[in-house]
Amino acid sequence: MSKNIPLNERIIFALDVSSHDEAMRWVEMLDGDIKFFKVGLQLFLAGWFNTIDAIIERGNKVMVDLKFFDIPETVRLAVEQLKNRKVTFATVHGNDPILKAAVKEKNGLKILAVTVLTSFGENDMRAMGMTGSIRDLVLLRSRKALEIGCDGVVSSPLEAPVLREELGSNFLIVTPGIRPGANIDTGEDDQKRIATAREAIINGADYVVIGRPIRNSKDPLAVVRQLQQEISSAGR
Repeated sequence: MSKNIPLNERIIFALDVSSHDEAMRWVEMLDGDIKFFKVGLQLFLAGWFNTIDAIIERGNKVMVDLKFFDIPETVRLAVEQLKNRKVTFATVHGNDPILKAAVKEKNGLKILAVTVLTSFGENDMRAMGMTGSIRDLVLLRSRKALEIGCDGVVSSPLEAPVLREELGSNFLIVTPGIRPGANIDTGEDDQKRIATAREAIINGADYVVIGRPIRNSKDPLAVVRQLQQEISSAGR
């Protein structure tokens, strides 16, 4: 898998906004610096494919982050709906049959298996009766996803090193839970397993998903450029 990833595609900006118009204002502001955007549940329900098409028509890439999770045939048909849309990534969150169904219909689309949400911590594992570690669960799910034919995984930056060590480099790691270096301790945050952009790339991530630190800044472009400097300094 060739990974000549341009710097302006390393950051996937999370368009977690409530309308098509607001999303496009962010795209128009940022796509001189960022060429990759994430469309999640909120925005997809607000703007449907019109938003995805509009982002791509401006020469950008899109990650459709709907975390498909349903019976395999429903997931297969859902992924099929992305055919010929020029979407780059789609996320799937499920067991082996669900992942197999998604992979069957990818048609050039890259399927990313969601491992463990970054809002999930070790205490949550214990509360669910799980005795293992998040690290081990992420590794297990990633190994299975790659064997099935997924192109990569979504994991926190904290698990990226073990994934690279155990599974190699021939797959994509996309990491949410990214915070700018100066503001990594934000206090109130629903993301538990976080790191800086530089740490994530050093740890083995290919792409970092970032939303609020850019969106809530008084100077979003300055934050983007700071993050890109962090990524460049990681040396990979």
